[in-house]
Amino acid sequence: MTMTVTAEAPDAPEIEDVLSVRRVWPAVRTVLATLGTAVTVFVLATFATFALGAASGSNPAAVALGEVATQEDVDRLNHVFGLDRPFLVRYIDWISGAVTGDLGASWFTTIPVADSIAQAFPVSVSIAVGAIVLALLFGFAGGILAAVSRGGLVDRIVTLLATVSATVPAFVAAIALILLFAYAIPIFPVAGYVPPEKDLGGWLLCLVLPSLALSLDAGADIARQLRTSLVGTLQENFIIGARVHGLGPGRIVLRHALPIASTPALSVLGVHAPRLVGGAVITEVIFGMPGLGQLANRAALQGDIPVVQGVLLITIAIVVIIGVIINLVIARTGGTDRSAA
Repeated sequence: MTMTVTAEAPDAPEIEDVLSVRRVWPAVRTVLATLGTAVTVFVLATFATFALGAASGSNPAAVALGEVATQEDVDRLNHVFGLDRPFLVRYIDWISGAVTGDLGASWFTTIPVADSIAQAFPVSVSIAVGAIVLALLFGFAGGILAAVSRGGLVDRIVTLLATVSATVPAFVAAIALILLFAYAIPIFPVAGYVPPEKDLGGWLLCLVLPSLALSLDAGADIARQLRTSLVGTLQENFIIGARVHGLGPGRIVLRHALPIASTPALSVLGVHAPRLVGGAVITEVIFGMPGLGQLANRAALQGDIPVVQGVLLITIAIVVIIGVIINLVIARTGGTDRSAA
């Protein structure tokens, strides 16, 4: 007697669940890998920052007490500051406190470092965000115009402007803009900062020049990279097929070619993110804006290590967060745009 065993086909919902997991897993893996890299970079960078502060040899107790202080007085104040504890213990306490918003207090003013940073943070972030927006605006506009007019007059002009802009340091551009708009074209304020809650229009005006000076290098690199990648994308088969089907040039460039060609340009922005954040700290000093740069400069001159370390930690965190966002955007566009096209 022969028995026949028939395998039951899996239910449709089970197949859909398996397929959905396979589709979602690459995205989850990318997110986990990006976050893991970000955490590693953050820990290593903050450890190096704290180590440099510890190796500076600054002794706030001796400075605060003066030459008449005895060694016992210095040791007692060092104990109050926690400087008599092992290095790793101090770093762990510092980084764990930073996660909860406690960055310690200034050695000389006793003001909490978090409070000082909270006052200066909006200034630096405003300049950095303004620079990123202008870099994306000028970079994408210039790259698109150069690509669609490849070999023409507009392409040559954009390439020349991008080359010149990439060679001008941010502080040189800042000084030139101050001279230009302080005397020749007095349209924008050349110094000072107006909070947005006080005057939104004044806030936008005071950000124009520092953001513009900071955005030139990044905008130039974005324009050149976008121009190169967009020219190559416009020559691919699916673009030729779109032209054959009668799609308009604007739709082809903006909807089909640009999402794919923009991935290398976004990678350039990721490379420039540390420069933009760090450049905002330098640029605000030139324009006399009370941001993190001014705060760190005063603290460094005084030897106020907790304030300097707090500013550096916040700067590192901003750079890491921007890098995570850009990497996730690149992974998203790179994984979906070509298949959609």
